[in-house]
Amino acid sequence: MKHKLLCAVALLLSVVDAQGLVLRTTVKQGEIEGVEHEGAALYKRIPYAEAPVGALRWKAPVAKKAWEGVYKSDEWGNRPPQIADPNQGGGGLPMSEDCLYLSVTTPAKTPAERLPVFVMIHGGGFTTGSYVGTQESFVREGIIYVSIEYRLGALGFMCHPALNKESDRGISGNYGILDQIMALQWIHDNIAAFGGDPDKVTIAGESAGGCSVSILCASPLCKGLFRGAICESGSSFWPVAETRNGNTALCSVAGASKAGEVFQKRMGAKNMKQMRALDAKSLVDSTKMDDFWPVVDGYAIVDDQYKLYEAGRYNDVNVIMGTNSDEGSLFAFPMPVEAYHARIRSTYGDYADRLLDIYPATNPEEVRYALSDVFRDGSFAWGTYAWANLQSRTGKGKVYMYYFDQDSENTIMRSPRGGASHVAEMPFIYGYNFGGKMTPTEQHMEQIMSRYWINFTKTGNPNADCLPYWAEYEQGKSTVMIIRNGFYLDNVPNQTQMDFFEDFFRSKREKGF
Repeated sequence: MKHKLLCAVALLLSVVDAQGLVLRTTVKQGEIEGVEHEGAALYKRIPYAEAPVGALRWKAPVAKKAWEGVYKSDEWGNRPPQIADPNQGGGGLPMSEDCLYLSVTTPAKTPAERLPVFVMIHGGGFTTGSYVGTQESFVREGIIYVSIEYRLGALGFMCHPALNKESDRGISGNYGILDQIMALQWIHDNIAAFGGDPDKVTIAGESAGGCSVSILCASPLCKGLFRGAICESGSSFWPVAETRNGNTALCSVAGASKAGEVFQKRMGAKNMKQMRALDAKSLVDSTKMDDFWPVVDGYAIVDDQYKLYEAGRYNDVNVIMGTNSDEGSLFAFPMPVEAYHARIRSTYGDYADRLLDIYPATNPEEVRYALSDVFRDGSFAWGTYAWANLQSRTGKGKVYMYYFDQDSENTIMRSPRGGASHVAEMPFIYGYNFGGKMTPTEQHMEQIMSRYWINFTKTGNPNADCLPYWAEYEQGKSTVMIIRNGFYLDNVPNQTQMDFFEDFFRSKREKGF
């Protein structure tokens, strides 16, 4: 017993270095050592699961086993195999299926501090992206910053009848979502070793990361793993169908399994053994952008999320959510008017005429803008609107909704007609530099918007003295924070469009696709 006490004291002393940082600590798997970074301790590559390779490809993640000695977490982990995307570079890191890592940046001086924790889930359409990066502005404010990696594309989301048979639950797909959940469980179980409070975790994400946040908020597997959520430009409130059909549905396992069989034929493989023998690059190179997405499997995603929220079956936490004013411009291109009409009729059926009245176009350039707005509202804005309405009616958690409309030079792709394109809000929260200058007004806006996110992470409320007051969302009232050359509260923008999509998705939910 005396020997054990001495070991415990020695370990405690080794946790805090001469700089007053937690540069070595002990997690469930063993001792781990980070590096000093900007006055904090940074653990770059923490394995939360076993590498999903060989027989573990297309399997639920397996918790990382214990390691011997001190694990050196001084280099970033691999990116998941993914298609080329110049906006998701990952710092030039190699790609590998051995990618299930997370990072922790902690300003704690001792493991006993119980600091709030911000967990970032990266975007990239569930096909690209990397967990690599730090967030010094949050860390300097006493927040532990965590970023997690998860499987992407075919390796993260392929369903297949053969994989369904392998599963005890008769399902497949959603491996990337299960990775996220295992990472959150690891954080819950181990963040205290870094000076964090497992009861003060906020999850956040943008685009596919925001969609992930929405999914996790409704997953019973996440109960108790976080107390707050931030969703930027993402949600998951579509009905369930056999195909996604232009971002109008989430797939069932049955529907996605058929797509998996098509993918297998494309790969020229006879069975799952041959599929597992293929190198990851060949799978990635044969993947199209919209091939793979989370599916309603009855386990991680138990049902149509709209129905779950109507019934109050979700993780009822405080939420910040919002979208951008020209969100769809990154995904829309000019096309002939006839082609536009044909696409709309194919996707929206009996609702096509009504949609074309709301989103008219008489030439290819107007088609571009119309498609941009349809994508903005059907893929981003309506889901956020539905989420805010449902949770404010059936939940106790506070909902804070924003609409970002700043036309800034500092964005990946500036909107051709003014407004805020996809990811345009991120420099105003996280200080990202996309190569453009910010005006003095925008620099001040960045200070305010980032402070909202920091306050929310610390307290569950974005508000504080000297900030424009952000009201809790109430449907039909001036409670949406409009962000354009400042901050003010107003009603939901584009209400006519929201009403259309509410009616369209209700019809599909009732009548089926």
